[in-house]
Amino acid sequence: MIQVLASRFRSVAAVVLALILCAAPVCAGQVEWREVPSSAEGQQWWDAGSLRLKKDGTVSVLSRYSLRQEDDSPALGTLVVMEIDCSQQLYRDKQKNGLPQFGAEWQPSGSDPLIDGVLSGVCASDELSSLS
Repeated sequence: MIQVLASRFRSVAAVVLALILCAAPVCAGQVEWREVPSSAEGQQWWDAGSLRLKKDGTVSVLSRYSLRQEDDSPALGTLVVMEIDCSQQLYRDKQKNGLPQFGAEWQPSGSDPLIDGVLSGVCASDELSSLS
């Protein structure tokens, strides 16, 4: 029994450490959460302090969202490192809660108002203009 608990503790500790190490480069700047209009699905924010213009012209940004719970209990949030192509209005999730999303493909928002809000907010932001 003790060995099982010790093994689980080590596994949880390894995951927590991986989350910290993966999120550290993204969280290096000043955090400035910007909320997009909420929808029936939930709420979403993007961090203006995390905007990074990549060599290929795409933008990396830290986002978080919380899905609405039917019983009004507090929703657990999800942290996502998004890559955005403003010229084509496409995005892909590079990390979710610190876990890499290998092979993530570019996709349109699919009329998701939360994703649309992040795309329009990031692509029209003054912070992005200052990075160019």
